[in-house]
Order: sequence, then structure tokens, then C-alpha cells
Amino acid sequence: MMAASTSDTTRWLFADQLGPHFDDGEPILLIEAKSVFARRVYHRQKAHLILSALRHRQAEDPTRVTLLRSDSYRDALSRYRDETGHAITGIAATSRPARRLVESLGLASVGPERGWFTQPAEFQAWVDARGKRRLLMEDWYRTVRKEHGVLMDGEKPEGGRWNFDSDNRLPPPKGHTHLPVPEPWQPVEDDIDRGVREDLDAWEAEGIRFLGTDGPRRFAVTRSEAIEALDDFLDNRLSMFGPYEDAVLWRDPFMAHSLLSVPLNLGLLHPREVVDRAENYWREDRATLASVEGLVRQIIGWREYVWHLYWHLGEEYEDRNDLHADIEPPEWFLQASADEVDAACLRHSLGYVRDLGYSHHIVRLMVLSNWALQRGYSPQTMNDWFRRAFVDGYPWVMTANVIGMGLYADGGVMATKPYVSGGAYLKKMTDFCGDCRYNPKVRVGEDACPFTAGYWAFLDAKRDILAGNHRLATAFRTLDKLADREELIDQEMRRGEQAP
Repeated sequence: MMAASTSDTTRWLFADQLGPHFDDGEPILLIEAKSVFARRVYHRQKAHLILSALRHRQAEDPTRVTLLRSDSYRDALSRYRDETGHAITGIAATSRPARRLVESLGLASVGPERGWFTQPAEFQAWVDARGKRRLLMEDWYRTVRKEHGVLMDGEKPEGGRWNFDSDNRLPPPKGHTHLPVPEPWQPVEDDIDRGVREDLDAWEAEGIRFLGTDGPRRFAVTRSEAIEALDDFLDNRLSMFGPYEDAVLWRDPFMAHSLLSVPLNLGLLHPREVVDRAENYWREDRATLASVEGLVRQIIGWREYVWHLYWHLGEEYEDRNDLHADIEPPEWFLQASADEVDAACLRHSLGYVRDLGYSHHIVRLMVLSNWALQRGYSPQTMNDWFRRAFVDGYPWVMTANVIGMGLYADGGVMATKPYVSGGAYLKKMTDFCGDCRYNPKVRVGEDACPFTAGYWAFLDAKRDILAGNHRLATAFRTLDKLADREELIDQEMRRGEQAP
């Protein structure tokens, strides 16, 4: 059913453009395209969030918002035009495939990007000013803070420091299975969610496949829910977020993290309001500067940085494979079959993917990506997997994070060295090792930690490519001194695709 309207123009919005900053008061068209889910295998809970968000947005304003369910965007737009005679406008989509689709559909006009703290022109000006210098996130972050007056005292950063990383790297508190903070806010499902679940069941019966397990909806899909989630984080977890943002307690997958990536990536929250409110909490002495700076860094530093890099580096960046990693990940990994894995860190991390479609950044980088990097998994396959398997995964956010940061497939555009580590790091920053059959200090034999052994095997395999990296010089010298080097390499070659 079409929403009633006296206008002759309608704005079509994607499912990641649902907040008030995309709405100028005209009629709105939303499209639920079944072919999107038939074409690729998404996490079941991700599909639920997207459908629930679309349906809730229409239910909030049924006289102005039309939601069409169709096999494709093209069919829905054609039907809407035929029935209303309206010209269709849009807002620039967040991925290259979506923009190509929009271009092919002949919209009357498409407006510039919305929902970002900074604009493409700002990033390009920063790039131009750097000349041949590397595009370092830290430099970008400081520029944004200066130009937008975020956590600034005149020309100087508040507290006299640009970052509080040294305060925000605590290991998990000993003797705790959970951080001593309240459980994060969680929405109460309603009839719309029940309808979504019934439809997904029906789609599965028709042969549409999903990854992972179903479960109660854990993330905000409406503007009001997003504000509740933001309030809850600021009131209850912000001050604990900073110190433990890099720590992992396996029984506590959320810890003090904000859980705002989903509503941010659905367009329900604007990054500026999150940053402004967090800064105000510090100025009101309701949160520590270190925690607020850590959050601000994630949002206007890293999040904006990877968004702009997605466009700046171009589509060819997605094909980068400078480490010549061409092994296709085994099915137990791609299907997040945690029960097949003995190594506790990898078992729990895949369990988060299977059961939640979510984990925080250290699990993604230092367990899942670290494993894929060590094992030589295809960066293109991993990029696709992260986009599909995570509820907050979109092309713009995953490309630089996976191709560059996680798998070092770009040869150092994003990072000065591969984020590869052995079991010692995981032992320090997580409690995964406590219930593991492997010993992080052992690299050869039945008790050998697959991450510790995999670290040295990776360095051995990629030495020709990485030998010139001065940050790995000490590691290569140590590799040369390993008495059991040949035994270790043989052990890891025999491991192959077998789950550790």
C-alpha cells in the first residue's frame, strides 16, 4: 500500500539511511528486496536487523513512508512510479555497487553523502596537503579534532595529550569473568520482529540460506531505540570503556563497548551527536577523559578514516593481495563451526560470530584476522565473509579493515607492519587461554599453541616479502635462532585446513 501524498517527488532511502538527518519532510520510499538475501549468504541476525529496521521505520510514519516488498529494487521502483507518477530522488549510497545500481535506475536526482562527521572535500584537502607522506590515521584524527574543535583547549588537546592509548590498554581484570558494569541495554521485540522472524523462516524453507543462528534482537533498529542505547552506554559503561577497550573476557562478549555500530551504520545516529554527547559527559565530570578520547578516536578517527579511504583508494584496492595469500578458508571457519575447534580463542571467537554476528574489534583483529593472516587465507574471501557475517558489516567499513589492517594485503598502506601475533599477546589481553588445551608458550608438539606456532610459520613463509620491514627485524633474528624451526614448519604444513 502506498502512503498518501500531495507531493510529486519521493525520496528513496536505503536501509542504512533511516535516521532524521536523511529526511527532509517529503514522502519516503523504502524497499525490501528479497533478491539481496537470495544472492549472498548473510548472517541470519543481520537480515533480521535490516528487515526490522525498514519495517519499523514505515510503521512510525505510515502516512508518509511507503515500504514495498519486492524481488528487486528495480521492480519496486517501477511499480511505485507507475502507481504514483512521482519522480524519485535519493541520497548518495554508501557502497560502489549500490551507487552503480542507483545510476542504472534513472533517479531524478541524487544528493551528496549525509550522516558523516566530515565531508569528502575535507579528506581530499588533507590528502593533498600531505604530498607523498603516508595517510596516517593519527594525523587525520588530529586534523579533524583541530578543525572541528573536539576535545580541544584552544589550539591544544584537552589534557595536553592527543591520545590516551597508554591508559586504555589494560588487560582483563584478574578474577573476573565479566566487567563490573551493568548488562547493556537490549530492545524488547515486538510484533514487527515476530513477523520478520516468520518471514525469514519461510525464506529458509524456500531455500534461501543464512549464516549463524537466530537469536533475540540485541541492537537498536529505530531512532528511539538508538537514543536509549546511547543513553545506556554513556550512563553505565563509558568510563569503563577506555581502560578495557582492548581486553577480552570470553564470557562477556560486550564488556563496556558501546554497541552503537549497528544504529550508526543504519543511519539512526549521527556521529556528531555521539561525539558531542560524550564530550559533554566529560565536561560535566561524568566520564573520564581517557575513555571519552578513546571513543572519539574510534568515531571521528577510525570510522571516518576507513569511510574516506574506501572511496579514495578506489575499487582496485579490494583486489590487493601483496602477501600472495590464496588459500580459500575451510568451511569450518566460513560457517563459524565453533564446536569443531579446540583452540579456545578461536572457538569462542567463532562462537561469537555464529551466535551474535558480533564481536568487538580485538577479537576481529587479533583472533579472526590474525588466524586468517597466519594461514594465508584469501583477503578477498575474508573481506566478503566479514561483510556478510557481522551485523555491522558493510563494504565501506570492512574493506580497509580487512584488506589493510587485518590481512596486510595492501603492503603497508594502512599499517606499518602486519598485525600478526602469537599466543603471548592473547594470553596477556584475554582470558581465552584459561580453558584451552594448548599452551601459548609452546610452539611444537601436542600442546603447541596454533597461534604461537602459526606466528613463526607465517614469518618463515613470508620472509622474502617482509624482510625489509624494520619493525620485524628482531622477529626475523629470533626466527633464525629457533632450534626447532624445521619441525615447527613441518608441523604447521601438516595442520593444513584441519581445525585446531
